[in-house]
Amino acid sequence: MIAGYSYHPLHFIKPGGTSRGILHKKDSWFLYLKHDDRIAIGECSFIEGLNPESKEDIEQSLNLICNFINEGQVLPNIMDYNMPAIRMCLDTLIRSYESAHAFKLFDCDFLKGEGIAINGLVWMGSYDYMYQQLKEKLDTGFKCIKIKIAAIDFEEELNLLDFLRKNFSAEDLEIRLDANGGFEPKEALDKINRLEKYAIHSIEQPVSAGQWEIMNSICNSSPISIALDEELIGIKSKQEKIQLIESIQPQYIILKPSLIGGFQEADEWISQASAAGIKWWATSALESNIGLNAIAQWCSSKNSDMYQGLGTGKLFSNNIESPLYIHNAQLYYGASEWKLARILPVN
Repeated sequence: MIAGYSYHPLHFIKPGGTSRGILHKKDSWFLYLKHDDRIAIGECSFIEGLNPESKEDIEQSLNLICNFINEGQVLPNIMDYNMPAIRMCLDTLIRSYESAHAFKLFDCDFLKGEGIAINGLVWMGSYDYMYQQLKEKLDTGFKCIKIKIAAIDFEEELNLLDFLRKNFSAEDLEIRLDANGGFEPKEALDKINRLEKYAIHSIEQPVSAGQWEIMNSICNSSPISIALDEELIGIKSKQEKIQLIESIQPQYIILKPSLIGGFQEADEWISQASAAGIKWWATSALESNIGLNAIAQWCSSKNSDMYQGLGTGKLFSNNIESPLYIHNAQLYYGASEWKLARILPVN
């Protein structure tokens, strides 16, 4: 068995705007095992300023893991690593290695031809740019739109929502908002109250993570359901998860396996949230199709009835060619083959 890894930065076709800045590329590493004619692979996804680990941490860990395996040791224990991106990478790699097919990781309906309903994503930008994205998503049949807000003028954001609601009722179109922590605590509730008339499904992370008392007050007073996203990053133990849920009492949590430590951690979040009557959905963390495929299969195995945030595969000019495709606002696993030439060595 031979282990190795390759670095493959993913380049956005169009820059992605968030309240944390403009994204032009996104770092990913691919950890692989070769054994005879078999291959297994996992993705280590990294977003600057969001991942708790550093790029140097990731490179060092991947080197150690490869040396460990190439010296004839058993596969590493996922839980030995304190970095969520590495744990997610190993989680996927081990499932890939143990599977009869390197890219079929979970027993789920997604692999049997059933689509996963997803939201359309609208990035921050100028009013005209966001309007153009909205039209494109609506024209391709999306019934759930996620709009990143808190970067342009708030009045212009309200104008976009006004356009949507004049043309689509809440029964016809679900609108989710993602502030990425961009509201100031003193203004958050006022802005949320102004958003209420647009029949918003939920708003993600209205204020920045770590302000539990403020977030709890918002959750208790907001006329719009609140979803936690960045708030979950760095929460490790079961007791910490329970404490966060009990302290903030959100209506939803959003699971990004690459940022919370893989599928075991995601399963634990679901267990604790469900016990408190809190619903969830999953989103990718800008992974390539390798990571997106793993998350989609895990998500399908959970039989969630929520729209999932799994439509990022077409954002990049140099993504890995895969059987994944989107049709009628659903993600599918098709019949085409995986093409790994971009990320694997020739020999």
